[in-house]
Amino acid sequence: MIRTDQHAPDRSFGLLLRHWRSRRRMSQLALASDAEVSQRHLSFVESGRAAPSREMVLKLADRLSVPLRERNRLLLAAGYAPVYQDRALDDPGLEPALRAVELILKGHEPHPALAIDRHWTLIRANGALSPLLAGVAAALLRQPVNVLRLSLHPDGLAPRIRNFRHWRAHILARLSAQIDASGDTRLADLMEELRSYPVPAGAWPYRPGDRTDFAGIAVPLELDNEAGTLSFLSTTTVFGTALDIGLAELAIESFFPADPFTAEAMRRLAGTE
Repeated sequence: MIRTDQHAPDRSFGLLLRHWRSRRRMSQLALASDAEVSQRHLSFVESGRAAPSREMVLKLADRLSVPLRERNRLLLAAGYAPVYQDRALDDPGLEPALRAVELILKGHEPHPALAIDRHWTLIRANGALSPLLAGVAAALLRQPVNVLRLSLHPDGLAPRIRNFRHWRAHILARLSAQIDASGDTRLADLMEELRSYPVPAGAWPYRPGDRTDFAGIAVPLELDNEAGTLSFLSTTTVFGTALDIGLAELAIESFFPADPFTAEAMRRLAGTE
């Protein structure tokens, strides 16, 4: 066990712990029970009257589903060294993992797939994405590319998204859940930016439960293209067992054809038919 500080317990840990407990809407009693400690001891930890062990910090963070990046902050506040690596994605040690990501993206062709970081910045994309970006303003394609901005900006894909209101509601709901889980202020700023974008002329009215809604379990992306109106369903893949922060925050967004026309059109665009 490595302590970075051998002084009395730092009150900032208790404040951080209380912050995450409140964010998860857990009572002190519920968290104490879940972590198998007494409520009295947890109260002392939160008030700074007792110092948690390293194992207790990690156990409480796990019970509260605290993101790995924030678990390091909790450890530091409690006087312990971080345990999760935070390497840049271009670190040579992450090359095997990124090769695996590229294989997944390539294997999804002729349908689009992309890898993003926790702020929805584009990290990698397969070849099927490019044909769908015709007409997007060059400024939105300069690095770093934010895929939510690219999707909803009036100079991005927005004018070609037929079900823009449905798609935007779906995107904002996902982003809201991510903000609630992470407390990330950059995501909160992004949310406000996306909400400020105008609705394109001709966008379908928002009617929950209509034909764009797959029985309430999925919202397709209805995108106009030179090949016709393409319809996609998306799934998200994350590396749930990654102990490196960058990898844990990486997600793969894969788009699947929602109808036979889209499947055939994507094969034609890829030149595989």
